[in-house]
Amino acid sequence: MEPCIETTAYASETYECIANAIAFIRQNHLHQPDLKTVAQHVHLSEYHLQRLFTRWAGISPKRFLQYLTVEYAKSRIAATPTLLELTADAGLSSPGRLHDLFVKLEAMSPGEFKAGGTGLQIRYGIHATPFGDCLIATTTRGICNLDFLNGRDEAMAEQHLQTTWTNADIVRDRQVTADICDRIFQPVAAPRSPLVLHVKGTNFQIQVWRALLRIPFAGIATYQGLAESIGRPTAARAVGNALGSNPVGYLIPCHRVIRASGELGGYRWGLDRKAVLLSWEASQNQNLQRD
Repeated sequence: MEPCIETTAYASETYECIANAIAFIRQNHLHQPDLKTVAQHVHLSEYHLQRLFTRWAGISPKRFLQYLTVEYAKSRIAATPTLLELTADAGLSSPGRLHDLFVKLEAMSPGEFKAGGTGLQIRYGIHATPFGDCLIATTTRGICNLDFLNGRDEAMAEQHLQTTWTNADIVRDRQVTADICDRIFQPVAAPRSPLVLHVKGTNFQIQVWRALLRIPFAGIATYQGLAESIGRPTAARAVGNALGSNPVGYLIPCHRVIRASGELGGYRWGLDRKAVLLSWEASQNQNLQRD
């Protein structure tokens, strides 16, 4: 599959078109809209939508529909081993798989947490990805933020970063973060050094985020299952709050946690993006199984 990833605004335009199509399909899933209807909604010809969608997802819109259903989500919950059974070496389940990223999480100390970034220099850039524009920020020790803009302009995203790290020296340096973006969204099959995350959070949040790293690519867990995996079976709501505070989208895969009913639940970067991420991973996993 040729990835639909570009270094220009075209990647974001592609994502917006795909996300719009998927949102329309989700909203009208009971009617099973055909390609012509979806194409009309996104103001493209059937040929253009088919080509764009297949290039982005690796499969046709018609086949992609199966990954948007509650029934499929439930089947993936059942197929994903419990987190307690998964290897603690997140990302190493299949080293040769293109989309299995090797991620390590390094938590800040309580003192660093309270300092609000004092003494830290944070470099950031805004980049186009297959899932929309995002702001990537990094310290010398690792990635501290990956925040999808989600309709905000760049100034608002930058302000959010400044608010998150009130005492840090924040520098815009797109050249530094461009390499990180490529490693995340254009991974190569050959093993590379891990992507290190340098995050601040409460002990409970860090515990939840570490558990998230054990969910395999294209796997799906539940809020309750995640709570049970960290020995806090009555803390499903608190787990949901910890997911909502996740500072590093995509790499800490909070999008892989849904309700036991098969419904998506919440997502700080929008439910349509969550549906896009889950369905894209499902389609890539299916392609890998055929190879």
